[in-house]
Amino acid sequence: MRAQALAASFLLVAVACSSGGDSDVASPAPPTTAASPTGAEPAAPTGQPSTATPTAVAVDGCPGVPARRQPDPDRPRYTLTLDIQPRAGTVTGVVDVRFVPDFESDRIVFRLWPNGPRQLVFGARLLPDGPVTVDGAEVPTSNDDPTKLVLTPPSRLRPGQPLQIRLPFSLKLPQPARDRISAEADSVRMGSFFPLLEWEPGKGWTPEPATSRFAEAGTSPAADFDVTVTTPAGYDVLASGVADRPGHWTATGMRDVSVAVGHFTTLTATANAPHPVQVTVGVDRDAGDLPKPYLDRAVAALEGHSSRFGPYPWSTFSVSVTPGISTGIEYPGHILHGPGTADDILTHEVAHQWFYSLVGNNQGRDPWLDETPTTWAEARQEGTLDDYKGTAIPADVRGRTTAPMTFWDGSQNFFLGAYVQGVQALAALGPPEQVDCALRIYAAEQAYRIATPADLVTVLTRVFPDAPATLARFGIRA
Repeated sequence: MRAQALAASFLLVAVACSSGGDSDVASPAPPTTAASPTGAEPAAPTGQPSTATPTAVAVDGCPGVPARRQPDPDRPRYTLTLDIQPRAGTVTGVVDVRFVPDFESDRIVFRLWPNGPRQLVFGARLLPDGPVTVDGAEVPTSNDDPTKLVLTPPSRLRPGQPLQIRLPFSLKLPQPARDRISAEADSVRMGSFFPLLEWEPGKGWTPEPATSRFAEAGTSPAADFDVTVTTPAGYDVLASGVADRPGHWTATGMRDVSVAVGHFTTLTATANAPHPVQVTVGVDRDAGDLPKPYLDRAVAALEGHSSRFGPYPWSTFSVSVTPGISTGIEYPGHILHGPGTADDILTHEVAHQWFYSLVGNNQGRDPWLDETPTTWAEARQEGTLDDYKGTAIPADVRGRTTAPMTFWDGSQNFFLGAYVQGVQALAALGPPEQVDCALRIYAAEQAYRIATPADLVTVLTRVFPDAPATLARFGIRA
């Protein structure tokens, strides 16, 4: 997330930082052509993750780019059925999940992010709303931590043994809230709004606590989604994934989905990223904004980021603009924006399609791991790298780039300490084009996975042998 409140603190210490209009924006990078027929980074024109042989090739002068890693064939599969009532500020729904664990456990844990400290202040509340079942049998649940719903299955989870979980729920939408979950005027925005497995393949249930920031919320494995939405007559809906029929979306290999409801003026275009991507921008009538600046910026960002970090992973992308927030909030395939953010904020959120959406990370434990590469991508697209390099880092966060959210929750310098300082670390490694190359390799190798700091440092060291020593100056270690 690229919050304007955080950007404001950056403006106090950086001269000529681009946080405004198009006059400060560098020309977008030209789109690339499709990857070579050897199989590296193939396009995904149908909306499904690509398939390829793991051949490393040179792409656009970047040597050793492997074929993009594919999603786990045993990834979770969510079926979401939602009834959204904007004026009442309520959502009733059912989530059905097919889940195949790769470890033994005596519990199943869903994260209830609307019950986090910040969201509760605004009045959000997510609760089970009916019997919870595992393989058809009702199971006991506990909710000692309001952000976690713990299920006790009939028998111990076994690796490779599929489970079918059904969880009815109700969600109270705060009215209004300057957050990712809100009902305001006659529109709704929802991100991380339903019970979501917080499971890290190979490691198990992640213990990181929810914090009062709305930027970083744990981690989820790449999954498939089948989403059905009903609303009162006259409302429009935008959501992550492919809208294959009215009120229905499918999404493949995404970590989460977001939904926006309102009365939208929409525009569409096609981005070459490098395969055709249908881009849709919807501006709610209460937002007081126009869709074309967002559409132009989104297309330019998709094409520019694709040229540097590999093809955009899916076949559709959308932006919803609703009142009540002054920033953008990233979700795979669909980002939530407030009015007046068709600027570098949008460029930043689009970059999260690579770093967070494609390459996941534990955002509670390692928030820098998506924000640093994303801010780097923003700076490269906007031509503002020198501004970031020249920004002073406050003493209290100097060398703390990799601190967890429990640290940043008590700091006013999250943006400077994790976003900007991380960019300075990458810039210290060497030529920007080589950093782009390393991030392209990283994105291909770690696609659809939950990456760790060691994964990124390993790739950076491959391109820059002195990377460990350089990065250590900024507090970054494997």
